[in-house]
Amino acid sequence: MKHTDSISGYHAHIYFDAATVDQARNLCQKAAEIFGAEMGRIHEKNVGPHPMWSCQLAATPEQFAGLLPWLSLNRNGLIIFAHPETGDELADHRDHGIWLGTGLELDLSIFK
Repeated sequence: MKHTDSISGYHAHIYFDAATVDQARNLCQKAAEIFGAEMGRIHEKNVGPHPMWSCQLAATPEQFAGLLPWLSLNRNGLIIFAHPETGDELADHRDHGIWLGTGLELDLSIFK
């Protein structure tokens, strides 16, 4: 059984489309301000395994403990995919993911 001490951090990917890009940007900026999470670029294209446009928030385990509940209450219909960072990208995305909203299929072929 794995222990949580193997988790170096978390990523939360906020998914959006052309109609919700401003909503997603505002959510990510607010989360970065409140929790000190590192906000990545607003990708208006699919990047990596992600099936929609997205913005990434990178958080420490301590930041994520407050960030995830906050996102769940403030996402206003946006789909969010979060996962731990353990060094095993395939398992982190395939086996350890957390969905807020409707789960979507990721393109895991990039990790093989």
